Amino acid sequence: MITMHTKMAATVIRMFPIAMVAVAALLLSANAYGTAPGITGPTFSLTAQDSYITQPDGQSIYSWGYGCNGTPTGFAPSAIQGACGTMQIPGPTLIVNEGDTVKVTLTNNLPVAAGSTSILFPGFIVNATPAVPQPATCPVAIPSHQGLLTAEAIHGCAVTYTFTATAPGTRAYYSGTQGDLQVEMGMYGAVIVLPKTTVSCPSSALNLQAEGAWGEKDFRLSPTGAAYDHPSSCYDREYLFQFSEIDPRIHKQAENQILADGNCTTCPPLNVQTEPYHPNYFMVNGRSMPDDMDPNYALEYPHQPYNGNPHMHPGELVLLRIIGQGRWQHPFHEHGNHVRILARDGNLILSQSDPTKLAGPLLFTTTTTPGLAMDGIFYWTGKGLNWDVYGHDKASLSGDANATLPCIPDSNGYNTADPTALNYYEWCPDHLKPLEKAPFGDVGGGGPATLPDPNYLTNGTWFGGSAYLGPDATVRATGPTGTTPPSGTIGNPPSSEAGFAFMWHSHNEREITTNNIFPGGMMMMMLVDSREFKIDESN
Repeated sequence: MITMHTKMAATVIRMFPIAMVAVAALLLSANAYGTAPGITGPTFSLTAQDSYITQPDGQSIYSWGYGCNGTPTGFAPSAIQGACGTMQIPGPTLIVNEGDTVKVTLTNNLPVAAGSTSILFPGFIVNATPAVPQPATCPVAIPSHQGLLTAEAIHGCAVTYTFTATAPGTRAYYSGTQGDLQVEMGMYGAVIVLPKTTVSCPSSALNLQAEGAWGEKDFRLSPTGAAYDHPSSCYDREYLFQFSEIDPRIHKQAENQILADGNCTTCPPLNVQTEPYHPNYFMVNGRSMPDDMDPNYALEYPHQPYNGNPHMHPGELVLLRIIGQGRWQHPFHEHGNHVRILARDGNLILSQSDPTKLAGPLLFTTTTTPGLAMDGIFYWTGKGLNWDVYGHDKASLSGDANATLPCIPDSNGYNTADPTALNYYEWCPDHLKPLEKAPFGDVGGGGPATLPDPNYLTNGTWFGGSAYLGPDATVRATGPTGTTPPSGTIGNPPSSEAGFAFMWHSHNEREITTNNIFPGGMMMMMLVDSREFKIDESN
């Protein structure tokens, strides 16, 4: 397990009074969650097309992207109602099983002037051939040609890429044709290979029991409950984050030249200057904050279907699938804990002295290198905070049975005897520890912290209303509006969610802006929610 350090405690305390009033006006959906949605194979029919994507500043950006050429075989996870249009950014997430023979047919429906296009699948041995049959739009007898890196489809024609999904893990795919332009325009996506070997995941089984007790569904992709063929890769939730950026100057050049060419059938090649590079938009899964926290498949983003809005319960192991898809490195920082890296580009990082054990680093910042994919585990329990986050009080007179719940420590100090308990996975050494000497509500005695005077602070959109986890403890301690009524915490209401909000964001400050306006860009919130709050990722 990952040891919690003072970073976590300091982050939580900082988040209590966080002032993000501007975000409140921007936030469109208060109850949207994320996962790792995609389409299932192993046979895929994709198309490359152009369209427009939107940004929070109101701009529509001309872009190119991959999409579905017809209805896909299926969608995953099955609990989510998926969709796949003819162009999206990122491209459809391709979900296959270890050992599958994967066949991806790409039809080039980009504008004629865009020229040929292709897909690279790094980490796989790929065989590329002209598709059979060719679409009726293909005007030539030889529908593809060998480019610098792979076979490319001529406009209107199709090429088929075939490979074996030899090992589980997360990997990138992206255009292998004029990458400085086509990848910048949006031509990239993810491949997730699910493991076939059944491994023992006892902690995940208990968390699955806990989720079921509170009416939650299992949104994991892996049928084994693990990311790899290894018991140390077990997980309880998963999220896919693809990081990229946009230089609108490049996109505008491409758009203007395409429009100038009109409906030409023999067009001069585009002459788009991709240097110097000055991106103004910084995206997670094709969206900038706050749009990334709206639901998956939200109708207002027809070409940006995937969100970035993680949630979890204490004690859950959260699998983060992370890909750098742009031209820059992005130093993404997950507040609340470090991330234990399992693998890079589908390659487990194993101990040299004991290959049965993992040896991935514990990262303060998951820096996304262009083209690199990594899988890691994020973990949070409340250990080290030094107060009872559930606001328990054995002498409570409130009549709320949850106020007097016991905490029976297991060998690691956590309350795991009853997975159906509200305080499942509570850190028992902090049980009954008060927050402050002169508290509100039922929690009495001295404590490690004194909350700031609500008369001198403004709470932000994701402040949960108190220092306690969950609506039961928060309402019992502070009332239904939290400590500063009327509450403005529309992203984390005191009476319904009251989670602990951890900001996840790029450590490059410009990358948390949208066209130089803060807040925006590569930013999201991880909400750690009490068990009574149902995390429903189907929306």
